[in-house]
Amino acid sequence: MDFLQLASKRILVFGVANRKSVAFQTGKLLEQAGAEVIYVVRSEARKESLAKLLPHAPIYVCDVEYQEQIDHLATQISQKYDVIHGLVHSIAFADYSAGWLPFHETPRTAFLQAVDISCFSLTALSNAFKDLLDPEQGSVVTISISTTRMAAENYGYMAPVKAALDSSICFLAKSFSNFSQVRFNAVCPGLLKTSASAGIPGYVDSYLFAEKATLRKSAVQTSEVADTVAFLLSPRSSGINSQGIVIDAGMGTNYFDNEIVSEEA
Repeated sequence: MDFLQLASKRILVFGVANRKSVAFQTGKLLEQAGAEVIYVVRSEARKESLAKLLPHAPIYVCDVEYQEQIDHLATQISQKYDVIHGLVHSIAFADYSAGWLPFHETPRTAFLQAVDISCFSLTALSNAFKDLLDPEQGSVVTISISTTRMAAENYGYMAPVKAALDSSICFLAKSFSNFSQVRFNAVCPGLLKTSASAGIPGYVDSYLFAEKATLRKSAVQTSEVADTVAFLLSPRSSGINSQGIVIDAGMGTNYFDNEIVSEEA
């Protein structure tokens, strides 16, 4: 039974880095559900590495920092496909080459670049593909974080960037509603074990703490994030629009967990 009704749906997936990434696991799940997945990565090197993992899949290259590459990609896709039923935006970048600085010392150029790549790219891609997205059942899903109000120092300036992404979801949903029923939503996971997160100083300690803070005492899995993305792409979630779905295993309601409090005491 095709409960999710994703069979034969055509989905663009942006942002695969490796096997551990949300985009990769989402793509594999969509394929298992019978969807046709088109992958987009930021460089030829990423394309070569992904092709080894997914030799059957169509893979395109687009660095979303450059509008001309977005426009070229849209042209390429439109020449081959007549409709896209869904778009997954799993893209984030931050330049910490200046070192790990207090938030008030955030370099302007680094912050603006992070906003451009991690946030504005969603608007740019949505606009570029607006004529290809299925106007009746199209769905766009981005990957945010479980909360942008928790000032985790080692996450640096990316939380404000993700806050801008969350707000963009609402405005894109409203804007597209003027001419279509395309939905825009975000999946907002807690701490995940990915290659990208491994590069954040102190992340392992934060990850282990977050795991203790979940109600089930078990960390959120990337596969659980992929499950939610697939649901939001499917017609089964047709009533959900302009929302951020938090996937944190209850961590956000468990700050005063007895085990954690007793340890600190």
